[in-house]
Amino acid sequence: MNATSRNSLARLVLLALPVGASAQEPAPPAGIWSVGIGAAVIDSPYAGEGARVRPFPLVSYEGERFFFRGISGGAHLYRSGGFTIDALVSARLQGFDIDDLGRAELHANGLDADRLSDRDDGLDAGFRASYGSTWGTIAFEAVHDVTDASDGYELSLDYRYTWRFARTALTAEAGASWLSSDLAGYYFGTLDEEVALGVVAYAPGSAVVSNVGLTVTHAIGSGRWQLIGSAQYQFLPSELADSPLLERDRDGFGRVMLGLSRRF
Repeated sequence: MNATSRNSLARLVLLALPVGASAQEPAPPAGIWSVGIGAAVIDSPYAGEGARVRPFPLVSYEGERFFFRGISGGAHLYRSGGFTIDALVSARLQGFDIDDLGRAELHANGLDADRLSDRDDGLDAGFRASYGSTWGTIAFEAVHDVTDASDGYELSLDYRYTWRFARTALTAEAGASWLSSDLAGYYFGTLDEEVALGVVAYAPGSAVVSNVGLTVTHAIGSGRWQLIGSAQYQFLPSELADSPLLERDRDGFGRVMLGLSRRF
């Protein structure tokens, strides 16, 4: 699985799992587990990578103080009314093996796959502050790679709103993330050791990636079972879209997910 496939899958898992309550949606009772399975179809922009179907587990825990949501977990540091501050630890599944990319497509972009290095996954730590009201929920998140994979930072701002229709909920989301130059350069640029071997130098610098998404959940039976469907699209700025690691003329990518989960 390449960088974008892994990261897309990670975002889909987070989009499908509970992300905290706002004033318009009451918090679930403390100690609630949710377990299920899903599958994602991801249209990757990386060179030589087409659409792929990826199965994955849907697991979350919502407690009074601690929570676990797929690839992230943390603790509620402060909660008052609709305002929440959380400490976060989250896996960054953007690493990839060069063998997962297309050699011919990389060559067409001026890159020799034999001179390229794999990119490692990372572990981010930081904080998330959110405020929810009848008009929706807005959240700001700041995280830093603590494993020195990229040693980069990411700042994110997103907004979501949920409409409820009997047993069905529809959530729309829009947001943007600022990637530091270290983070963007590690996953979208060429590395110093690669350039030393003759690979073309490409350093995108910092970049802003925006996204929109839509999630539908439908309660089955008593409501413990839920059908989940998600769709999301990410817009890549020119500094990332021009990366020789990507397919030419790709300025974004989308993915869809379908899953089934049960609360305990």
